[in-house]
Amino acid sequence: MTTKRSIAWAAIGFLVLVAGIDMAASEAPNPYVQPPVLSWGSGQAPSGAMCAPAPRPNAR
Repeated sequence: MTTKRSIAWAAIGFLVLVAGIDMAASEAPNPYVQPPVLSWGSGQAPSGAMCAPAPRPNAR
């Protein structure tokens, strides 16, 4: 049981370490530069493959 518990604590410690390094190395996000999470009514045109029509199968 102690082996499982020590591995669990090591994994949690590793995740906390990685999150701490990431927070220390990155700067705070600027909400005025980033695109909106949901673009409902934002005036931005949709782009990308999600709004493209599906290809038609070859009719023979």
